Amino acid sequence: MIKQTLGGLLAAACMLAQAANPLFPKLYTADPAALVDGGRVYLYVGKDDAPAGGKDYLMREWRVYSSCDMKNWTEHGSPLNVQTFGWAKADAWASDIARRDGKYYFYATVEHKAVPGKAIGVAVSDSPTGPFRDARGTALVTNDMTKETDISWDDIDPAVFIDDNGQAYLYWGNRVLKYAKLKPNMVELDGPIHTVGVDKFEEASYLHKHKSVYYLSWSREFPEETAYATGPSATGPWTYRGVIMKKNEGVKTIHHAIVDFNGKSYIFYHNARLPGGGEYRRSVAVEELRYLSDGTIAFVPQTADGPAPNPGPGCKVIRQ
Repeated sequence: MIKQTLGGLLAAACMLAQAANPLFPKLYTADPAALVDGGRVYLYVGKDDAPAGGKDYLMREWRVYSSCDMKNWTEHGSPLNVQTFGWAKADAWASDIARRDGKYYFYATVEHKAVPGKAIGVAVSDSPTGPFRDARGTALVTNDMTKETDISWDDIDPAVFIDDNGQAYLYWGNRVLKYAKLKPNMVELDGPIHTVGVDKFEEASYLHKHKSVYYLSWSREFPEETAYATGPSATGPWTYRGVIMKKNEGVKTIHHAIVDFNGKSYIFYHNARLPGGGEYRRSVAVEELRYLSDGTIAFVPQTADGPAPNPGPGCKVIRQ
């Protein structure tokens, strides 16, 4: 009986430690967005469907996973796809999510049917795992609303942030970083669109706060590395601080998200380390992120093991 109990404990310990990078070896996934809610981390990824040797991004849906220990991930299927937005025609590109007043708002990059170029839509759900429905019936941002560049993909990669005073912000962009306030309903811009000058901005902006400092991070240069700046408010002014993660091998992008969970911080990103991986067949991974005593972020190396298990109170791994 004792041997059986010990065997069971050892097996459970092994299962807690079994997950490693990349996180989801059965699928090619990219562009992670993360939300901490109810003692779990919810991770939203785009699904790369490009065939071997493909020459373009082929992405039709987003998928969601959750974990209470940063090691064991439960798959919850696809909470929405391109067809969720009746005005969109293709491309389930990068996204972000926030919770407000008991509802979950999902901001997504898609290709617009009628307005040439990429657009940002917003979907809403009563659950972090969906299903989500179009919250507006129209795009929140379309390519004709911004004129800073002549490319059709400059309105991508939404990043939503709700400040301590309740004011919500949406950051986004390619080549030029833009932001706008959101109204309390989370589905309308509240005022003009602003541009932000940061060092060698390419795409994938992300805004988070640690203690009293605001951190604006982004994909810098192309091929991309993850860089960041700090500031005293959600709109800066921003002071460039350096690189968090170096450029990938095998894929030019690196899109990231940062969360605090059970007393530690984590950075999600993607690379091309699954067998058969590459530019259009990426794989999401995660590492622990650490702050130095002066508030700067320590450089984060990519690892095969990923972070150690970090279960919170009442953590129950959902087996599948």
